[in-house]
Amino acid sequence: MPSTPWITTPITAALVRGALDLERTPRGLLPHRLPAWARARNTDGQLAMAECQPSGVRLVLRTRATAVELDTLPTKRVHVGAPQRPDGQYDLLVDGRPAGRAVADGGNTVTIDMSTGRAEPGSGPVATLRFTGLPADDKTVEIWLPHNEMTELVALRTDAPVEPAAASGRRTWLHYGSSISHGSDAASPTTTWPALAAAHGGVELVNLGLAGSALLDPFVARTMRDTPADLISVKIGINLVNTDLMRLRAFAPAVDGFLDTLRDGHPTAPLLVVSPILCPMHEDTPGPTAFDFSQLAEGRLRFTAAGDPEERAGGKLTLGVIRDELERLVSRRSVDDPNLYHLDGRDLYGEEDHAELPLPDGLHPDAATHRRMGERFAAHAFASERAPFAEVRG
Repeated sequence: MPSTPWITTPITAALVRGALDLERTPRGLLPHRLPAWARARNTDGQLAMAECQPSGVRLVLRTRATAVELDTLPTKRVHVGAPQRPDGQYDLLVDGRPAGRAVADGGNTVTIDMSTGRAEPGSGPVATLRFTGLPADDKTVEIWLPHNEMTELVALRTDAPVEPAAASGRRTWLHYGSSISHGSDAASPTTTWPALAAAHGGVELVNLGLAGSALLDPFVARTMRDTPADLISVKIGINLVNTDLMRLRAFAPAVDGFLDTLRDGHPTAPLLVVSPILCPMHEDTPGPTAFDFSQLAEGRLRFTAAGDPEERAGGKLTLGVIRDELERLVSRRSVDDPNLYHLDGRDLYGEEDHAELPLPDGLHPDAATHRRMGERFAAHAFASERAPFAEVRG
């Protein structure tokens, strides 16, 4: 521990990036990725859980401190009858470079019975994370919160004064997507594919990857409309199949309405529509997606497609159908919207990638695939003067 006394700095919005709201709780502050008015319109427990898991949310501060302590109250999910996911990671960056990683012990729990869906809450103690041995010069320190674990911010202590970091001057990238964008099965919060792509592209990330919940909700579109952003992307498809939410007749109008709302607030920002990555079980078979209970019985978590390929004739959605519709829709809209772009998700993860790096549970990419997807997205979106997100387009 440092020889000088700890300095406690109140955690305020000035120190937090990537969140759209901070809720005052009895213990501290709970970051949210949807504002209160949007949360009030939501009735889905899956979305409520996803939006308060702080994917892309980080504390950013300037300090000469050599030691930093952060008290947090995590909420961990415990799945009965399935393999347990590892505890959420906290990533430390110093001047943009990895400088440490930690896990919060203790905290609250939600125990979920995979066979019934029943959830039981449990309470636990506040955890203290400690990062030491930091350089003593003036620097920018970032602590990225776990992308997959609800995290209340309780207290921040350092051995030197702290102040909010000045605005970076970098462009803000606002991204919307499913659990794959949320970061499911990524190794840590800075290694989700959107975080990696943002680092490669030199932009500030606001990640609205919402596990199981990229369902074209109008209140999410309005949230994005009202959120300052220079660059926008929407990755659409897999959750619509997972939930068997709509038929083909409703799909294109729903996407049009979502994009119309985005354009109400960001009329000329580069807007990239990304179709689903490869997921073999749903390429030609509709949803819903179900747990493979034969695998659960053996302690493995895998998913299966519960639809019937013949149901496509009745308008059920598959990933192939969605890709075709998105390409057609973007082609039609781009006639009047020169800043609208399309990316086939299979360019991020396709058949050759699946042969090398299969989806471990049939649905979600692993850590190595997140890295590959982040690099490929950055190469497509940022790397050339003709790229959709190039700073100066040729």
